[in-house]
Formats: sequence, structure tokens, C-alpha cells
Amino acid sequence: MNQVRNRYVLLCDILLCFLGFLIAVSYVRPFAEVGEIYTEGLPYIAVTALIYISILLVSGIYSTNWVYAGQREYLRLIRGCFLAFVLSILIGFIFKNPHYYFKFNLGASFLASALIYAMRFGIRIFFKRKHYVNKKKGKRTLVIGAGSLAMALLRDINENPNLPYYVIGLIDDDPAKQKLYYYGKKVVGQTGDIEHICQEHGVEEIIFAIDSISAANKAKILDICSGTGKKVKIVPGLASSISNVEHSKQIRDINIEDLLEREPINLENEPIEKDLCGKTVMVTGGGGSIGSELCRQIARFNPGKLIILDIYENTTYELQNELAETFPGLNLDVLIASVRDKARLCEIFEKYKPDVIFHAAAHKHVPLMEYSPGEAIKNNVLGTYNVALCAHKYGSDRFILISTDKAVNPTNVMGASKRVCEMIVQTMQRNSKTEFAAVRFGNVLGSNGSVIPRFKKQIAAGGPLTVTHREITRFFMTIPEAAQLVLQAASYAEGGEIFVLDMGKPVKIYDLAKKMIRLAGYKPDEDIKIEITGLRPGEKLYEELLMNEEGLSGTTHNKIFVGKPIDIEKEQLIENIKKLESVVSSDEETIRKTIAEVVPTYRYTPNKKQ
Repeated sequence: MNQVRNRYVLLCDILLCFLGFLIAVSYVRPFAEVGEIYTEGLPYIAVTALIYISILLVSGIYSTNWVYAGQREYLRLIRGCFLAFVLSILIGFIFKNPHYYFKFNLGASFLASALIYAMRFGIRIFFKRKHYVNKKKGKRTLVIGAGSLAMALLRDINENPNLPYYVIGLIDDDPAKQKLYYYGKKVVGQTGDIEHICQEHGVEEIIFAIDSISAANKAKILDICSGTGKKVKIVPGLASSISNVEHSKQIRDINIEDLLEREPINLENEPIEKDLCGKTVMVTGGGGSIGSELCRQIARFNPGKLIILDIYENTTYELQNELAETFPGLNLDVLIASVRDKARLCEIFEKYKPDVIFHAAAHKHVPLMEYSPGEAIKNNVLGTYNVALCAHKYGSDRFILISTDKAVNPTNVMGASKRVCEMIVQTMQRNSKTEFAAVRFGNVLGSNGSVIPRFKKQIAAGGPLTVTHREITRFFMTIPEAAQLVLQAASYAEGGEIFVLDMGKPVKIYDLAKKMIRLAGYKPDEDIKIEITGLRPGEKLYEELLMNEEGLSGTTHNKIFVGKPIDIEKEQLIENIKKLESVVSSDEETIRKTIAEVVPTYRYTPNKKQ
């Protein structure tokens, strides 16, 4: 079909060459002489047409779809026409009476070039105009931004009649852009005008299309947009730097991560690569939320072998298939094993002798561990101790514990058990060639069982959203961000450190619930209710990242800090672990009291559930 169309274009170009000559002759000679001169000049016209067609063919002009032609194609057309124009003038001197012919040879060649260019531009305008008319039937859309990303988006929308958007205007805070038109669309106001403009113009959807903006300002604008009750979408900024990306295909719903004011992470890849490249790396709990993302990130740094160790086979199997597809050259072994099984761990360490261990295996759900404290001791404390002993015994270079902010002044069993894990790490370091360290951070968005997936399910069910306390706050971080910073912190480890990640500002869970309701296109407390249920056993109103006695110092990375190790005697640690091990099958109250003896900062309320 394109070949047929291009033949028609070629025939039109030939006719335009003859038409240009006719117009030129009519302009420079009396009308009575036009027929005679035109007939006499037919050989020249034929040669001129041949020159134009030949040069345009060689230039690839007839392989272009002019409805979607860009700047490069039009520049190529101009160069081709200019070359043909010059050659046509030179050919004109070959013919009889060159001084006579030159007057209209010049005009004829110029007109031929102009008509050839104008025809293509007319084709583009004609079809674009059809698209613009059709666009009035799409969703009435307000675009946030008038920069390069927004321009690319407008171009895509204008060129694709199948996209369901009719852009009513643009929003930009730059005073110099106010009331200007871009691709036929007017800048109708600034961010403070969004709500008013949505009402005035009957906006159905808002698309955020700004690529160069701070996380805080982005979150602020998106919050305003979601407050209108309109459907809000976003074009990721990365797409603006990729020339062959259709930006309209990158449009997605905004998610809660977009509203958290988290700046992008900049990694120092060199120390991470030095730490992991060519090494045998083990990730315990590798099928979990954090563990699986650690595996994805580690695979990027070309480990000699990656070992995924987990007790749960389903998620681990899915991860194995994903990594095999994404990293076909990855040397990957997946092992089903429990960190509680010391004999199995020794067998694995004896066989693989891992250089680096990321220990992410743990029970992490606070309410569940309140009612099964013995399981928290067995899996978190004894499991960590088993893996740490194997790392020491089999000469691993580095052992990194994934810890939690709930280990700081814990009020629940899970947090207290992780504090004991930190004690193990800091004590093991003193008598081992293995470098032991821990990385402590808060909640991760989207992890299994976290508040975000729960809120999404509650919204889908029509509510209510359940929040334990109106004032409860938590630190949040995305899973990829947490995994990246864990790898970065691990590369800084010298032994005994507890690295603390910068979690940003704490987020009110009640405010988070309201934002998620708005994101779904509903109004909080009108369309979907928020219900306050009361604090659960072991739950704190706010979390801390550091104990007073730990102190804090910086690292070369602005989002990673290190706490000062607290002295713990090895003999005391061993005695404490034995004490905890001896009560794992006891009643809940006995276990809690024993934990409190081992972790002096642990404060608990007796569990009233029968």
C-alpha cells in the first residue's frame, strides 16, 4: 500500500515540475506567447523533472510517510530540492538562448521545489487536521507541564487518533509560558488554578507530564490533582530521554510512591561491583519481598554464583524463572531450606562456601508474632545465629543482616527478636574474620502484608479502610530503593556496624489512607469511610531508627548512616541465646519476660487474648 501511495506522490512531483514551469512562463512572458514557449521548453521541463525525481529517489524521499515525517525528513527534502534546483539551472544553460531562458528557468525550478515541499506539508496538515477534529470526542484532559515531556506527549496525542484524549489545556508555573499555545493547546494557568480549571472546563482526566522536578514538588502537585476527584495519570520522566519511546504508551496511573517525596537514589556502583562481581552470593529468604529484590539487584553486578535460599517454594520458583529469563547468563542455584536447620545449613555452606551472605529470612509480621513469640525466637534469633555461625565457620567474607526500625526500643516480639539479631551480628564480629554488619530501615511499600496492598483491597471492596490510630506514623521506602541502599551499605561494611537508612519524613497512616482513596477517584469519608480500630498488641504510634546510646555518623552516601556499636560480651550473648532457646516452647508470658531480660529496651504489654 505504501509503495502504491509513493507512486502517486512521484507522479504528482512530475506534474508539479511541469506546473512550476508553466506558472513561471506565464509570469515572465505575455499570455499569447505562453503556449509556444511552453511547447519549445518541453525537453527542458522533462530533463528538470527527471533531475528532481532522480535526486529525490536517491535521497529516500519516496520511502517516507509524510503524515508522520519529522524534522530530519523535511531537511532531507530541502537538501534534495536545493540540489535539483541548482542542477536544473545549470542544465538550462545548455539549451538554446540561455539568457532568454534563464529568467524563467530560475523561477520554474524554484516553483517546482516550493510546490513539491508544499504538497508534502499539505498532506501532513490535512491528515493532522482530521485527527484534531476527532480528538474533540476523547476524554477532556488537562496536562500538567509545558516542558519537553509535555510537548512529546502532545505530539503523540495529536498524531495518534486512537488515543482517547482531548487536551483542553496545559498547566505550568512558569509566568513566561502563561497563555502561550503549544501544538495548538493553551497554557491555561498555574498549579494553584488546577481545581478551578477542572470545574470550569469539565475535565475528566489529568496527566502529569513534568520530568525535571523535585520529589517534594511532584508530590505536592499530584496531591492537588488527586484532590480534584478526577482520574490522575502520569508520564514517567525517564521516557523523555528516550527518543524512540511513544510517550503516550508510558502513561500510567499514579501510585502512592509518587506522593512520598522520595528523591531518586544515586548509587556508587564501583564499590558494590567490587563487593559482588565474581563472588558467590547467598540471599536467605530470597523469595520474600526484600530478598527477591536483592536478588534482582545483585544479578546486575555479575556475581560468580547467586544462591537463593528459602523455605517457601512457590515465590522462590517464580523468582527463579524470572531471573533465568531476565539474566540468561546468571549462574543461579535455588535451594529450599530452613535457617532453623543447622545441619542443612552446614551442608550448604560446606558445598558452596558463599563469599557474601544477605540474611533476609525472618518472620516480620508484628501482630502474628505477638501470638506466636516462640516462632519469632526460633526463626529470627536462632535462625540468624545458625547462619552467622556457618558464615564464620566456612570463612565467608561478609554477612549482612536485614534489620528493622522496630528493633529500636521495641514494644513487640518481632522487633525485640530483631534487636537480638543485631546483637548477634555485633558480637560475632569481634572473634571472626568475617565482616558482620546490619542494615536497619522502616516499612517498604508493596511488601507482602504491608499496609498499601491492604488498603487497595479495602478500596476495591468499597471500604472501609482500617487505621489503628489517627496519629500513627511510619517510615516508608520502596522495595527497589531499600534493596539498592542495602547493597550500598554492605559495600561500606568493615565489621560490627549497624547501618541506618535515611527513610525521609515519617508518614501519617491516616493521611496515607486519604491519599489512596483520592488516587482511586473517590472522596474520603464520603464515598469510602476510614475506620479507627485501635492500636494492636505491640504496635507503636511512631517508629525510631536509632537508640540514644548508638550515636550516628555519616558515610559517603547521603542516605546511609552508621550507628556506633554497643559492647556486648560473647559469653553473655551465648548465655542469652541459650536462655531464649530454653523457653521457645513455654507460655507467651514466660517468653516475653525472657526476651525483656535479654533486650533491656524491650517494653511490652501483656497479651490479653485468650
